[in-house]
Amino acid sequence: MSQTVRIFALSTCIHCKKAKEYLDECKVNYPPVHVDWLTGEERNNSLAELKKYNPAASFPTILVGDRVIVGFKKDELDRALGIA
Repeated sequence: MSQTVRIFALSTCIHCKKAKEYLDECKVNYPPVHVDWLTGEERNNSLAELKKYNPAASFPTILVGDRVIVGFKKDELDRALGIA
């Protein structure tokens, strides 16, 4: 898979955890952005970037190439990853 995958997550979010576990199962390399672990300007910049893709700033927000998936939606994620 040549698409870039990123995930905006909260460390305490069960849906975020399930999404990351699923990406791990699929052997997808992704840099997680745990917004709740960030502080100051780094946190503000990450939230501003997240809101570009998902104005509601809900978690998880998963970027697969130019596709945005809000929430852990396995079917959508499979299609975006080319698994389905």
